[in-house]
Amino acid sequence: MLRVRVFTALSLVAVLLPALFLLPQAGWALFAAVLAAMGGWEWGGLMRASPRGRLLGALGIAMLCAGWLALFPESIATRREESTRLAMIVFVPAVGFWLLAVPLWLRYRWRLPTGPAGWLVGGLVLFPPWLAIVQLRLIDPLFLLAVLAAVWVADIGAYFFGRLFGRHKLAPAISPGKTWEGALGGAAAVIAFGLAVREWGGLTAIPFVLLAWALPVTAAISVVGDLFESLLKRQVGLKDSSAILPGHGGVLDRIDSLTSALPFIALCWLVGMP
Repeated sequence: MLRVRVFTALSLVAVLLPALFLLPQAGWALFAAVLAAMGGWEWGGLMRASPRGRLLGALGIAMLCAGWLALFPESIATRREESTRLAMIVFVPAVGFWLLAVPLWLRYRWRLPTGPAGWLVGGLVLFPPWLAIVQLRLIDPLFLLAVLAAVWVADIGAYFFGRLFGRHKLAPAISPGKTWEGALGGAAAVIAFGLAVREWGGLTAIPFVLLAWALPVTAAISVVGDLFESLLKRQVGLKDSSAILPGHGGVLDRIDSLTSALPFIALCWLVGMP
């Protein structure tokens, strides 16, 4: 199993890095839209949708991304003031969903609705991170890679700190393996990583004050995204969102932390940077 996981991870990196650094901006947007559509297909599984319903849901997510590209091409190609306003219309509700609605969802363990309401939630989960990952690449592909790495560092830090020091369960009814010690360790890891990248990665233009509060919130909101998907999978009796990535599960299993963290990071950049 470890060999399969490593092979899949290396294959993903071999696809992601060339796409990130070599594709034109429109090509990157379409590449990310394909990933979002794959996530939409898996979202249909969490809703217990029929095979036809899952396919239509995936097409709906892809059409949402393509429609945005067609209507507002400047929002993924420039950082002008009008494109920033368009992005804020998407990111503010998404961040509000993750910071306000999802904690209540986790607290009361609401079930994912079926039909249009469930797909509306799916669009809110999948579309804003698509726009965020496209807009953050405008700054610099290396910057986007650092953002993705920060979320991965939070996950890895939480795993190892939890294994070494975990004593107090974070959400035992949702994800028994997660602990408060792991969450705090993940936050410490992402803070250290972010400050190191700022200092030695040529990002000293980012205000220290912005990083001081945004990094720990990023770690916390990434945990919320992870727990949210874990809850939905548990409610429908799934271990993985799909088996499309051997040894890793599905696309949603790999991007659950990113779905919550990317809109928040993009919003912080738009608000905090000139």
